[in-house]
Amino acid sequence: MNQQAKAATWEQHLTRAWTHRGWLAWLLWPISLLYGVLVKLRRSLYQAGIFKSERVPVPVIVVGNVVAGGAGKTPVVMMLVRHLQARSLQVGVISRGYGRQTHDCREVCSDSAIADVGDEPALIQRSTAAPVFVASRRVDAARALLARYPQTQIIVCDDGLQHLGLQRDLEICVFDERGVGNGFLLPAGPLREPWPRAVDLVLHTGTPPAFAGFCAQRTLSRYAIKADGSQQALGDLAGPACLCNKPLLALAAIAKPEDFFAMLRAQGLTLARTLALPDHYDFDSWLRNDYEGYTLICTEKDAVKLWPLEPDALAVPLLVTPEPAFLAQLDARLDRLLQTDPSPTLSSAHGHTTT
Repeated sequence: MNQQAKAATWEQHLTRAWTHRGWLAWLLWPISLLYGVLVKLRRSLYQAGIFKSERVPVPVIVVGNVVAGGAGKTPVVMMLVRHLQARSLQVGVISRGYGRQTHDCREVCSDSAIADVGDEPALIQRSTAAPVFVASRRVDAARALLARYPQTQIIVCDDGLQHLGLQRDLEICVFDERGVGNGFLLPAGPLREPWPRAVDLVLHTGTPPAFAGFCAQRTLSRYAIKADGSQQALGDLAGPACLCNKPLLALAAIAKPEDFFAMLRAQGLTLARTLALPDHYDFDSWLRNDYEGYTLICTEKDAVKLWPLEPDALAVPLLVTPEPAFLAQLDARLDRLLQTDPSPTLSSAHGHTTT
């Protein structure tokens, strides 16, 4: 078992432990108390001005979560960017670029190597055509974006709810069906910081919603995307004798691959094989000959890494559709931001009530 697989196995054990307050959670609970003290101390140092929190001259929207692991943030970011673009607003995206092998600040371009920018920033850029910058310090990414694209009116930060070095004007916290798990902080539970805490909007992508907030539906697109950007209807792939003339192998290197497989089956696809890979799997050890007899179908996030190796692979976009009330609240808050320049401090930027 390679190092990546071992890490994934350990993560699976922890994830199961985080769903309830069993023996492992209680064993780790004293460590979580120390973690909680460090989280509170760090926030206090920012609020006191000992740690510097910086502001950029356009509104910043952070889309993040308080739970470790994927909760569907990136599809929410892409939905939000498209919504802003539909309002004729110039929007840019910043990210740390999780999993990349570089540490500098750089723009994500259509020909950027995934190892240099990260899979999720590459997906956002390809899917929305918005300017995307990655940097270890998100404020550096924001400034570089504004220097390169000074017409930008709004910046969306993919993840970064706990990145207090960048001040923000609006926070969107995303939850899936796990909610807050067992309610413990890391490592005894999944929480990166105590919950509840003040945010502007809460969006649930799971069913049923774990607690109060707005809901969003996660569905697969009715078409798959090819490497050249063309589309193929999923209906063409449905049934045992699909038009691709090869059995389907579905693969996913995401936090919950089984969810993707179930959604494909719900669309009528017959999956001859499924392959669950560790989240953010880089496909460096991909053995192409092992899968020659299959048509590969995967997530968009996987496709940006898989297409250089398997140009015939099909990617199915995941769509997030929030309830209308969420977008109404979002637009109302955005309108106020765009009409005024409140220049909030760190404490006031976090002083909103949870919706």
